[in-house]
Amino acid sequence: MTQLWVERTGTRRYTGHSSRGAQVLVGSEDVEGVFTPGELMKIALAACSGMASDQPLARRLGDDYRAVVRVSGDADRDEEVYPLLSETLEVDLSGLSEDEQERLFMVVNRAIDLVCTVGRTLKAGTMVKFEIASETGNAGS
Repeated sequence: MTQLWVERTGTRRYTGHSSRGAQVLVGSEDVEGVFTPGELMKIALAACSGMASDQPLARRLGDDYRAVVRVSGDADRDEEVYPLLSETLEVDLSGLSEDEQERLFMVVNRAIDLVCTVGRTLKAGTMVKFEIASETGNAGS
C-alpha cells in the first residue's frame, strides 16, 4: 500500500509525499504555487470522477477524447466545512445523437457513483482518527 505523509516546510506550508515518488506543495491560500488542503480535496474528487468516467467515455468517443472536469465549492468558514461541491464534465458530444448522449449521461453517472471512491467517501462521510506520536516515544490520541 502506498504510504502518504506531509512534512512541514514553513509556517502553514507543507510538502505532501507518496512512497511512489510524487510530491505536492500545500499551504494557505495567500501563498503562490501551492494548493490548500480544501483545493486538494476538490481536485481529488474531480480526478476521481474523471478516472471513473474514462472507460465509458473512451468506448463511445475514442481513446483520444478530450475532457476537463471542473470542480468548485465555497467553504462555510463559520462551520469549517464545504457544504456543497459541484462538478462539471466538459466534453465534446457533438458526434453523438440525443439518444446516445442521454444514454452516455446515465452510464457515466452510474460509473462515477459505483467506482469513484473519493466521491463515495465524501457522500457517506468517514471517521477520521488522529493521534500524536512523539519522537521521545510518548504517544497520545
